[in-house]
Amino acid sequence: MERGMNHRILYPFADFGDTVAILPANETQRKGLDTPVDDRDGDDSLVTYFELARVMERASRRFSGLLRAELTKLGVEDIGPAQAMVLLAIGEAELSVGELLDRGHYVGSNISYYLKQLADGDYIDRIASQRDKRSARIRLSEKGRQLCAGLRQAAKGYERALSHGDQDRRNLETAFQTLHRLELVWGNAARYGI
Repeated sequence: MERGMNHRILYPFADFGDTVAILPANETQRKGLDTPVDDRDGDDSLVTYFELARVMERASRRFSGLLRAELTKLGVEDIGPAQAMVLLAIGEAELSVGELLDRGHYVGSNISYYLKQLADGDYIDRIASQRDKRSARIRLSEKGRQLCAGLRQAAKGYERALSHGDQDRRNLETAFQTLHRLELVWGNAARYGI
């Protein structure tokens, strides 16, 4: 089976065009992305998966810090950024825990802990299922809706700071699409191999 054909079967929605180039196996050392372009070795257009993952991880930590700062500004000290992201994932919906797991890609034990904290802080309401008393549906309480509204309002300020026109908005959309493709490709590769 051809390598390209294998990728199409495993990753039907992925576009392997000019997204990310993998360095040859014999290239063992590269300078980081934060190294000025003039000081880099070799082809400037190549980005390794490791460099990309490192930048994504740093961006995630920075975003978590930003969320923590916004929570502090809003006077919220009983939950952290991870729980705030769960609230935002719930949104206006009424979900089962399973549906929430699908939306947020959480680990089951983590989501149980987060939901307990959110329920204890009155950010969510748990509604027992009438069909199955062991399961419950989850929705935001008024306190949870107010917090999400405050976080969304703060996000608009950051969006304005980042986006200065149509090109910036298109770049953000392209970044989102690329990251989503990477999520699919890496998830499939972890499950099924390459």
